[in-house]
Amino acid sequence: MTRTKYMYLISALIVLLLASACGNQSNNELDATATPITKPENEATGDQAADTDSDKKILIIIDQTEKPIEGNSFDFVVEQLSEGFALAEMQWVSKENQIINSVQVAIEHGASGGDGFYISGDGQFTGFFYPDAMKGEKGQVVFVFKNEQGKELTWKKEITLK
Repeated sequence: MTRTKYMYLISALIVLLLASACGNQSNNELDATATPITKPENEATGDQAADTDSDKKILIIIDQTEKPIEGNSFDFVVEQLSEGFALAEMQWVSKENQIINSVQVAIEHGASGGDGFYISGDGQFTGFFYPDAMKGEKGQVVFVFKNEQGKELTWKKEITLK
């Protein structure tokens, strides 16, 4: 009889775990820094004669809502990107600091929890950890995307670290 109770308990816990892992964060919690940026505000390099405005759309959402973790951070999600381009570099640029991380360094930070940009091992979570001394700092977050032909697209946004 106890074995049956344990089986039901374990089954219920597995269902609960699976159900909680499938939830999505609602968009009403996102910071108002979600901005679609098109060609006039992006910088692109390389041969652009054949490119159209629709090929240059980038949408990145930056989320600075408080999280139940220790430390300071913001999350970002690349929602829309021109086909063939991939994230190459992430930057924080202000009067006080300039932090430039490649994707490889961000993956290392995702594993170690170090300050700077991070990408979790499976790429599910992306963001920027910063020390208390940087709180209130106004600057620019910059994302550089590259394709196989060497063309670059750059997305920039002015924010204040919370």
